[in-house]
Amino acid sequence: MKWSQDAVPSRRALLKTGGLFAGALMIPSAVSAGMRDGRGVRGKPESLLPDTFHTPRAAVAAQPVSRSVLAPGVNQRLMQRAMAAMDRHGSRIARRDRIAVADFSAGSSRPRFHLINLEDGRVTSKLVAHGSGSDPAHTGYVQRFSNGNGSNASCEGAFLTDNYYVGKHGKSQRLIGLDPTNDNALERAIVVHAAWYANPDMIARRGMLGRSQGCFAVGEHELAEVFERLGPGRMIYAAKV
Repeated sequence: MKWSQDAVPSRRALLKTGGLFAGALMIPSAVSAGMRDGRGVRGKPESLLPDTFHTPRAAVAAQPVSRSVLAPGVNQRLMQRAMAAMDRHGSRIARRDRIAVADFSAGSSRPRFHLINLEDGRVTSKLVAHGSGSDPAHTGYVQRFSNGNGSNASCEGAFLTDNYYVGKHGKSQRLIGLDPTNDNALERAIVVHAAWYANPDMIARRGMLGRSQGCFAVGEHELAEVFERLGPGRMIYAAKV
């Protein structure tokens, strides 16, 4: 049974027009302050952040992140790959104090979306759904990744968290794919949003979460904390090991 369907045309239209509803946003002030209406070139939304936000001073961008961060509960091989990706993408990652690592080696019944404080190693782990195209038989495990339009699959690689908008699934956050394996994320409307099928009670009822159309869908009561801990200008790294 497929418990979730993101409405791609409507959500994609909102992404491309930057459609927002003012007021009614129960998210941190730092988040809501950055929400504006903006349209970009070639049908893609421009960043709603200042022009200098994604291009910090060269002295800051040149500093590599530590590869020795111990993040309890996070696969260390995956963590090392995430840190290497952060170094590889240099100044595009403006904020390097926290990252999120989505370990798609684990099943959807396990908290596999790890929000990591790189300064002290603290980890907060959340449930997260994967795309139906990555798990056609609905086994609860990612079988494959895809960067293709219409694939409904999750894609792997490093993502830059961008601005916020309100769409079909309520408060959501745009993502920019930084690797060849996910550089179509913005066009595909791969975002972070909340969904009923990513709530913990789905595991009690079905043994696994429902599926998105490639988005990082978290529980409805978890989104505010995800936004607060992650925010714009940071990195999400998604892969299997």
